[in-house]
Amino acid sequence: MSVTLSITINAFTSSVAMLFKTKIKFLSLRAKRDHSWRMKNFVSNSTESTRMFKSGFLEIFSKVHFSVPLFIYIPTIAFFGWKGFSVKDVSALEIFLSITAGLLFWTLTEYVLHRFVFHYMPKSKWGQRLHFIFHGVHHDYPNDALRLVLPPSVSVPLSVLFYFLLSQVIPAPYLPTFFASFLTGYLCYDMFHYAFHHGNFSNPILKKLKQHHMLHHYTDSDHGYGVTSVLWDIIFRSEIKKTNS
Repeated sequence: MSVTLSITINAFTSSVAMLFKTKIKFLSLRAKRDHSWRMKNFVSNSTESTRMFKSGFLEIFSKVHFSVPLFIYIPTIAFFGWKGFSVKDVSALEIFLSITAGLLFWTLTEYVLHRFVFHYMPKSKWGQRLHFIFHGVHHDYPNDALRLVLPPSVSVPLSVLFYFLLSQVIPAPYLPTFFASFLTGYLCYDMFHYAFHHGNFSNPILKKLKQHHMLHHYTDSDHGYGVTSVLWDIIFRSEIKKTNS
């Protein structure tokens, strides 16, 4: 099984390398369509929410308390973790490797979604509105306390989609622990993202990650796409450029 896992990881690494051989330039979108984020990085630092929808029903689903993902994903992670550790004929090393691979794959997913999806600039008006709903509002109102974690209406369907896609490429014995680790990475992303906007840290690693994300918001939104990790910003040279103060 370890040979199968190694082949899978190598195939995944090769696919990532092939993906980024093609140079595709995506432009950032400012929520106010007639300006760029470089010109004005935010509208308000208030923790209160601005209204997004005329419909009160839709407005409800655009807001979520930061604790909601904990109630959804901790039991889900526990289930897949239990399922993974219950698989027979899987060594401790193989479990460790699948957990490590799941976390690493999350950090790449986080980076790719943030850089190439959330910061993609549609040309159509409806595309720009959709972009504002998914990410532009966060850059306009970065400290909005109810829009810092993904609503379940978005995260749950995405989780199901990722499980289906992963099940097509990850060998069945490793899938539960890989997916549990992947979801753990996502949950850490949600919690850290909220904390970076509303908390202060003494831990040097967390302080560095918060600084990295704050620079993305207030200094250079075209760089620094990683939230829980700066690894892929380093690999793909999208680090925030240092300037002399």
